[in-house]
Amino acid sequence: MVKTIEWLNNTVRILDQRRLPHEVAYVDCTNHLHVVECIKNLAIRGAPAIGIAAAMGLARGAMDVKTNAAGEFLSGVRSIGDDLLGSRPTAVNIRWAVDRCLKLISDNIHLSVDGIKELLVKEAKVILEEDIQINMAIGRWGNPFIKDGATILTHCNAGSLATGGYGTATAPMRIAREEGKKISVIADETRPVLQGARLTAWELMQDGIDVTLITDSTAGALMKRGEIDLCIVGTDRTARNGDVANKIGTYSVAVLAKEHAIPFYVAAPLSSIDFTISSGDDIPIEERSEDEVTNVFGRCRIAPDGVRARNIAFDVTPAKYVTLIFTEKGAFRPRDLHFLEDPAIDLTKIRVLS
Repeated sequence: MVKTIEWLNNTVRILDQRRLPHEVAYVDCTNHLHVVECIKNLAIRGAPAIGIAAAMGLARGAMDVKTNAAGEFLSGVRSIGDDLLGSRPTAVNIRWAVDRCLKLISDNIHLSVDGIKELLVKEAKVILEEDIQINMAIGRWGNPFIKDGATILTHCNAGSLATGGYGTATAPMRIAREEGKKISVIADETRPVLQGARLTAWELMQDGIDVTLITDSTAGALMKRGEIDLCIVGTDRTARNGDVANKIGTYSVAVLAKEHAIPFYVAAPLSSIDFTISSGDDIPIEERSEDEVTNVFGRCRIAPDGVRARNIAFDVTPAKYVTLIFTEKGAFRPRDLHFLEDPAIDLTKIRVLS
């Protein structure tokens, strides 16, 4: 499994996902603005992965703040955080990571600036390692809902390439396979950037998991023919009520699954759940350049010159279409998600077991 992101020799090394599946290449970010650019232009994508990138970008940027005064240092790092927060609006993980790092500074403001810088680097590495363990936990909670012989539909890429490793939506698949279950995966191509075709298909093939690529518009036909047993997707931001923002086209898949009585599961690390918003209506939805729609890979134009295009990057799936949400704390019904805010709640009373 290739590394999506790592801290190496005081640089943030990022797998350039724009060049997959044809080439495995890396970008070495020597300042935080390089990280911001990688997030903006999709060299790195996926909510958990860009959260890790934000933490590492903040740590890398902090190293360039030249002051020994704690107040000035904190001000400089906050400005770096603002740059990172402006990179992409929908995924909440960037804000989660930036807030976590800023809190670390505030909690240790009595230390020297050099000492705080060291803590930020350590924290970024911890966030990466935590993410991998979280993904595995999601896989363990989701695996029981996958039967031997199941065919799973997934949309976009929520695998190891979208995380620190192992993946969110792919985690239950990997655990199922490790336990000896025979599974197959159907991957939507996921227009317009083709994350399913370029990334999901590639990484599942690398792991030896049976995968079939389809066009986005084929999913409904396969459901009608009884060729799909369940759906598992990731999330870029999930609201307190269980509404889920994910790659454009996810809503359509969820509606089709509901119509055909097919379970629709969402893999959501707690870092991607935004308890500050009551519903998906409050989730900011990114619109990207129309060039991604009118061109393929920015090189081959497929639409008439001058035609207008819309490139809405995400949609929101209402909680009523979501069967369960897999988190590192267990599998939960969307209506019970808000209980995860309260550490005193006994999760065994609301956790769903297969």
